[in-house]
Amino acid sequence: MLFDIMDYIREGEYALLMINLASILFVIFCTLPIHEYAHAWTAVKLGDDTPRLAGRLTLRPMAHIDPIGALMILLVGFGYAKPVQVNMHNLKNGRKSFALVALAGPLSNLIMALIFTFCETVIYVIAYNASIPVNVYMALSSFFSFAASINISLAVFNLLPIPPLDGSRIANLLLPSKYYYTIMKYERYIMIGMFVLLWTGILSKPLSLLAGLVSVGFDFITRLPFSLVGLI
Repeated sequence: MLFDIMDYIREGEYALLMINLASILFVIFCTLPIHEYAHAWTAVKLGDDTPRLAGRLTLRPMAHIDPIGALMILLVGFGYAKPVQVNMHNLKNGRKSFALVALAGPLSNLIMALIFTFCETVIYVIAYNASIPVNVYMALSSFFSFAASINISLAVFNLLPIPPLDGSRIANLLLPSKYYYTIMKYERYIMIGMFVLLWTGILSKPLSLLAGLVSVGFDFITRLPFSLVGLI
């Protein structure tokens, strides 16, 4: 993500740079809170009132934003918000419910990405069938494209089975408890290692490839209805 920003500056693409930054800020202040709210809402519905008591059952951005996680989105395109605390012992079905709570966040990102991709497709269909100013089309299309891409990246990143990401909570269903809690003891060191792998590109490159495949799939899904009726 940082390299994309540098490329825009180097090539003088300041309009795309501003749109890119606007979409990043939109994701940080709008979609990250929805991701964490999805965790909190699911936990409360499944019997744990901890998120509500901690003030996390809200869409207020500042209740959810983690400065380092937000900075990571700006630098490498992958990041996180402040984790919602959940007491698994309060949940109705224990580990199964805990996994559902974890899944709710990335699922919300995928739903938002699909919505943004659909909006991008609608803009394309309008431009394909009617005359609209090129700068208006480029601005809207780029914004929705960037927003969809970042949401897909967040979903893919958070589904990694690495603590403290959501995927590690889902993996809790598959691992015996003693192994899971042993891994969780080293959560801080694992997280540092993950930062290093992201920054060096060792991890970010395969994640970007996977996110790209999801993006292509969403693009196909949203374009298909318009193709069937001959609008594109």
